[in-house]
Amino acid sequence: MKKFNLQNIVWKEGRYYISQCLNVDISSFGKTKKESLKNLSEALDLYFEDVKIPKIQEVKSAELIPLAFNYA
Repeated sequence: MKKFNLQNIVWKEGRYYISQCLNVDISSFGKTKKESLKNLSEALDLYFEDVKIPKIQEVKSAELIPLAFNYA
């Protein structure tokens, strides 16, 4: 069994917390941060269960940068 150190982010959106793995395109949600991360962990387990050779994008140093834009 391989061990991966994955980087995740969590934010609140309405009544729920959203969690997303930055290394693979997997996300989940829950009513609390803890529940959201637990659900993300389960989703990642299912993802890696079906993938023979996982494609993990390395994230060295993530930085939150706001970007303002206009739309019509």
